[in-house]
Amino acid sequence: MKLGEIYKLAVEMGIESDPRGKEMVVKFLEKEKKRYEKLSEKEKEEYDLEKLNNPYSDTRVYLGNLDQDITAVLVGIDMEVGEVLLADRLTEKGSKIDLIITHHPEGQGIAKLYEVMHLQEDVLHQLGVPINVAEGIMAPRIGEVKRGLMPLNHNRAIDAAKLLGFAFMSVHTPADNLVTTFLTNYFAEKNPETVGDIVDLLKEIPEYKEANKIGAGPTIVAGAPERRSGKIFVDMTGGTSGSDEMFAKLSTTDVGTIVTMHLSEKHKKEAEKHNINVVIAGHMASDSLGMNLWLDKLEEQGVKIIPTSGLIRVKR
Repeated sequence: MKLGEIYKLAVEMGIESDPRGKEMVVKFLEKEKKRYEKLSEKEKEEYDLEKLNNPYSDTRVYLGNLDQDITAVLVGIDMEVGEVLLADRLTEKGSKIDLIITHHPEGQGIAKLYEVMHLQEDVLHQLGVPINVAEGIMAPRIGEVKRGLMPLNHNRAIDAAKLLGFAFMSVHTPADNLVTTFLTNYFAEKNPETVGDIVDLLKEIPEYKEANKIGAGPTIVAGAPERRSGKIFVDMTGGTSGSDEMFAKLSTTDVGTIVTMHLSEKHKKEAEKHNINVVIAGHMASDSLGMNLWLDKLEEQGVKIIPTSGLIRVKR
């Protein structure tokens, strides 16, 4: 596959599995194009043109020619300088690497991660939270994340990959959309009655089963196994954790249980306060599931996948 084809496939699969629905994503892109047309010439010079076709600011090609052929990729959840050096070492030993793929973004992908968090506003609205309330509680959290990302050394891994001649890209929200949709459909089919049933069902999925072996599998952090699950909200996309105020708002809806990747102590206390069950599915396992659903498509096209850095590779 060409590098550009790999990137395009990630974006397309992300849009198809977006919890907002494809129609809403298309409408979002149309609004973005209209906004771009109204910019001044100076503003257009600074504008990221990828935003006209790709709604996910955390998914980008950082290095490489989009027309170059890709036959083998080194892919992991976090690809830092150490993993870049690993790619170079593997190439030296005969396993040539054409492309490094990271799930968690680098460069401008991490610097602008906060932009994809607006996705959470629409998801909360779909669950029954008024859109004005969803936007209101998310605004401070988005600002907090934006400020928190400012001091990072955004380009460290990219700089290393550039010096060693590797193409480099990230696939974040598209993969998170894939795992969100996969699990939402899975629970809809299996219809678990209790929170304990949710955990048991997760452990039947290979990625979570493997993570459980090392103590990183599904865990109940709010609620109890015998509690009835109610409506299940799979909260695995939208950049990073949302507002802790969402638990109070969700308590007025049909949501009984949230299945998510990770949860802060502050969020946990709010969930308990508002009697919402929370199952931590597992961060690396959830990210792996989302990435695997996309990586399978690459492998079907003849691309060799070399997993590392927390990626639990499972083929479907």
